[in-house]
Amino acid sequence: MKKIQMVDLQGQYQHIKDNVNKAFTSILDSAYYIGGPEVKGFQQDLEKYLDVKHVIPCANGTDALQIAMMGLGLQPGDEVITVDFTFAATVEVIALLQLTPVLVDVDATTFNMDIEALKKAITPKTKAIVPVHLFGQCANMEEIMKIAKEHNLFVIEDNAQAIGADYTFSDGTKKKSGTIGNVGTTSFFPSKNLGCYGDGGAIFTNDDELAHTIRGIVNHGMYTRYYHDVVGVNSRLDSLQAAVLQIKLPLLDSYCQARQKAAKFYSDALSVSDKIEVPVISDFSTHVFHQYTLKIKDVDRDALHKHLLDKGIPNAIYYPVALHNQKAYQDSRYNESDFKTTNELCKTVLSLPMHTELDQEQQQFIVDTILEFCS
Repeated sequence: MKKIQMVDLQGQYQHIKDNVNKAFTSILDSAYYIGGPEVKGFQQDLEKYLDVKHVIPCANGTDALQIAMMGLGLQPGDEVITVDFTFAATVEVIALLQLTPVLVDVDATTFNMDIEALKKAITPKTKAIVPVHLFGQCANMEEIMKIAKEHNLFVIEDNAQAIGADYTFSDGTKKKSGTIGNVGTTSFFPSKNLGCYGDGGAIFTNDDELAHTIRGIVNHGMYTRYYHDVVGVNSRLDSLQAAVLQIKLPLLDSYCQARQKAAKFYSDALSVSDKIEVPVISDFSTHVFHQYTLKIKDVDRDALHKHLLDKGIPNAIYYPVALHNQKAYQDSRYNESDFKTTNELCKTVLSLPMHTELDQEQQQFIVDTILEFCS
């Protein structure tokens, strides 16, 4: 059995090696490293894939979130609601812009934003909602958009973990994750379902005016060189990363299908144990399994985590500490009783290897090791 990896980027590279090497050589020969044709080509390809009017590439997913908020004109003191159970980048940019982060609990089954908690958190100072499509499936966007419309709020989708997922509305209409709110953002960090070979990100919107503003922000506020019309940042996707993404984008659906196949194997095998709760897939969203995350019950999760590592099985705890308990984001406004689900998840979740190169022999060894420990 080959060595198990949490994410096997080396194996994935072997399938696209010739195309990547050819593209890199072409860029190196041209020395067109910033704003080259690869960037424009990828932008157009992603617009077509997502069926969205505007894709604005940028340097990384964190920048994408920050720039989206800047583009919407949010001001210091404005309240922005997001989830307590996610990576810190989501709340980090809110704090950096001197906005007021308001953290809410998540649903116990999908790990996405709890709708009732969202409703309770809205105040006259609330200006935006940032649902995070965690681990690969969409938050309940139909309900979130209804609430946003009722309260005249912006919706910024953090789609860093769910690109490629489909959302189905109650009338049967389908949209790609990240294209439902006022603006969507994503990360192309190498381990993402659509990842480059360094940092990268993008912002999506159907709003022409917002797209124009954001295009200026990503490039020092310039629309014409040396003329700065808005306050901006330096956040551009380079040609090498765009080339990788342009090669990978046509393969994204097949990558997601490989992950779904691996997830089904895990779930079929592990659901026999009453000490393991396998991922729940919602009725309104496909799941593209950026992470395959279990909930461990009546077993020492941390001991299982170490046992798997000792057996050569990489695994991870996403996330061990809730954002409201992080030193940087603690606030006297928060009550522990408002974060029951998040606090429980921090104690029970465990993510298994998940990538396009997993084979059945590896997965069988993983599930056998887990079931033996949980027996």
